[in-house]
Parts: sequence; structure tokens; C-alpha cells
Amino acid sequence: MSGKLYLVPTPIGNLGDLTYRAAEVLRSCDAVLAEDTRVSARLLQHYEIRTPLESFHQYNEHKRLENVLQRLEKGAVLCLVSDAGTPGISDPGFLLARACRERGIACECLPGATAFVPALVQSGFPIHSFVFHGFLPQKKGRDKMLRQLLSDERTQVLYESPYRLLKLLEALQTLAPERPVSVSRELSKLHEETRNGLPHELADHYRKQVPKGEIVVVIASLAVLRTDATEEEEEDTRP
Repeated sequence: MSGKLYLVPTPIGNLGDLTYRAAEVLRSCDAVLAEDTRVSARLLQHYEIRTPLESFHQYNEHKRLENVLQRLEKGAVLCLVSDAGTPGISDPGFLLARACRERGIACECLPGATAFVPALVQSGFPIHSFVFHGFLPQKKGRDKMLRQLLSDERTQVLYESPYRLLKLLEALQTLAPERPVSVSRELSKLHEETRNGLPHELADHYRKQVPKGEIVVVIASLAVLRTDATEEEEEDTRP
């Protein structure tokens, strides 16, 4: 009988954000496949979990895939974790999850931490319809993709490196100067910060205050601009 693969979200910063169920699954499985065993070892040690750790990341997942699938088909119960957040979201996980579905192996993703969700919710922008992009390309195709996402009316969510945040804000200052932006960094950590403003305002701030940590950028939907314009018109017509 086939085993089962669990995709287990891990804390994005605060170790207390691991769920009780996730801890129990990590404790009871046969092995934990980790993006970086050193990072995951600290999490497991914090919860006194002694399950063996194995390396499984973007540079070896193709090589290790068949062996992992064979173990699952023979009845093994394995957990896949990334360094932080939910596996498969800008982290390894998609390849193994797809292969399990194709081979008829049970695969379940537990609910848990994902960085873009709190950043999106606390931005104050409309979230009934949004698009998540992960990381933009570092070089080739970056400008083209940015123009494409700005042509979409929905709220846009993406991850960015602190080393490229200013470059992104300067591009938005040119391409969408009136479109509000929210920048969240260090989510769930001691120095968590969310700052809203127009692209030029945020660019001015981060030129003076060099950003650190993991960053989520939320770009408001075009509906926000229309709403603001309507409210201004109504104010002008009031007696």
C-alpha cells in the first residue's frame, strides 16, 4: 500500500506559528525532506522533534525524485518542508506534489504560514480579487512582466529581495506613479513593519532606511484609484 506525502508549512519567522497538527505530523512521519537541513534542524530541535532530516531542494529534487516516489509507493510517510512558509509557494514542492498525483500517491498540504497572506490582508487594499506572482525575474523579462502585471486591474502581490526593492519602487514611480503600494517586511518577527504610500514616497523612505529581511510588496488594484477619484468628485459637488 502506498504511503503519504505531507506538505507542511513552517513559520515564516516566529517559531510559535507552527500548528499543533504540523508538529504532530513532523513528529510521527518517517523522514522530513527539507530545503535546508540546517534551518529545519533548528525548528525541529525547538519542538523536540527527532525525526530524521533529508535534503530536498531545487538543486537536487530532480535527482532525488524517483527514489522518494519509490519509498512512498512502498508505504513510507514523508513530510516536505521549506525554510519558511508553505512548500511550493516560491519554494520547492510543486515537482514532488505533481508526481505524487500522477502516480496515485496520497498527498496532503496542511494549512499554515504563508508570507503573502498577512501582507495582503493588512495592506488595506481590496482583496476580493488578487494575483500572486512570487519573485519577478532578476534581469531578463523583469520589465516586461512588471508592465503586464500593472495592466491587470486586480491587486498584485509579489515577493522581493531587500537588495532589489528600491529598484522596483523606482520602476513603479515611472510606470504607475499614482498606484498605492504596501511594503511588508520581517513578518511575524520582532521588527515587523508594514508601510503604505505612493511609489515615490516609499522610494524616498527606503533610500534613507536600507530595508532588511524578507519582503512582500502589494500593489493596489486599479479600483482603488477609481474609488478615490469618485470620492473627490463627490466632495467637490457638496454644497
